[in-house]
Amino acid sequence: MTASEVGDENRSGSGSGDGNGHGNGAPSASRSIRQTPSRPTDEQNFGTDYDELPDGVVIADRHARIVVFNRAAVRITGIDATSAVGRHLADALPLEDLEGRNWWRCTDPYGGLAIRTGQPETHLLLPGGRDVLATARFVREGRTVRRVVVGLRDTSARVRAERRHADLIATVAHELRSPLTSVKGFTATLLAKWERFTDDQRKLMLETVDADADRVTRLIAELLDIARIDSRRLQLARYAVDVEELIRETVAGTVVAGHSEDRFVVAASSAPAAFADPDKLRQVLANLLENAVRHGDGHVSITVETVDPDTDGAPGMIAVTVDDEGPGIPQEMLGRVFTRFWRGNRRGGTGLGLYIVKGIIEAHGGTITVGTADSGGARFRFTVPVFTEPAFVEPAPNEERGTT
Repeated sequence: MTASEVGDENRSGSGSGDGNGHGNGAPSASRSIRQTPSRPTDEQNFGTDYDELPDGVVIADRHARIVVFNRAAVRITGIDATSAVGRHLADALPLEDLEGRNWWRCTDPYGGLAIRTGQPETHLLLPGGRDVLATARFVREGRTVRRVVVGLRDTSARVRAERRHADLIATVAHELRSPLTSVKGFTATLLAKWERFTDDQRKLMLETVDADADRVTRLIAELLDIARIDSRRLQLARYAVDVEELIRETVAGTVVAGHSEDRFVVAASSAPAAFADPDKLRQVLANLLENAVRHGDGHVSITVETVDPDTDGAPGMIAVTVDDEGPGIPQEMLGRVFTRFWRGNRRGGTGLGLYIVKGIIEAHGGTITVGTADSGGARFRFTVPVFTEPAFVEPAPNEERGTT
């Protein structure tokens, strides 16, 4: 039900009143938030009960007297609906901005410019320091405000988001400090005392600087990926990709980084090509293999298989499973693996890798799960769509067109 419909129903259902828009029974009807509309029965079942709304709703009439104060508003503000209904809006809901100014006096909903239609969402305070997010809509009849509709939300979601951002900034600052300190220290030393070092010492310092620069580059790339994933703007260059070949290339890169080739076992069952971004898929595989090697023991098994679609007409999927023979992940921690900053029981790293992996796989239209391997170690399994050849329609024989 729209705000204008509420006002129409308030007027039609007010009964005998005092001539100022307040019926004798209006406060009790408003407290229950079940006013009887002059509408068919099927519309009574939808939109007439404000207590069903997840956000707080407070409605005041043309005289600034509250006629609606729903259950969510009670929960968010801590104000009893019985005491609020029938009172002046500014008295029943004494909102202040973060500088302690009375919000109603500043916004003046029943006065001011006649072209105003409302107030955007604003972070406000109630007596006692309770935080709320409030927005207002001014419903006018000509130049006169007929009704003020206030929407209220608690700030818990925003606080959680701000806490995540603060954690991200703190993590990034910590991760950047170490390599940048190393780069600064080695470059300053080389510039000041170049002649005092042998060629081997200079080479070692420059290699360290190069490695730290790569670390900073990877961190910045992770931050960009997170920003794109959160905003759903991760762009994929997708085409046919040989998953088995991509896995073997990723394993070869891991071996070059210093790990034994004997640790990796690849089992592929002639899977078809995947429809994926090879660079992003390589990033996923590299992260999973690095985690398996770092946190697991023994062999790392990579299995590729084709999964039949669940429904007719849906594309088939290619499933890749990465198992290690380490201690595995405790059952109570499995639900946190793909969250930001999860590092398990070991320190080091940003804890962003698996969060990014999940975002990349979901951007492909696949899924990723974590569980326990047969060996007792960790098992990661993800799916990506099978590449299907585009269907081309045979051109029709040349025919005379447009002739009469």
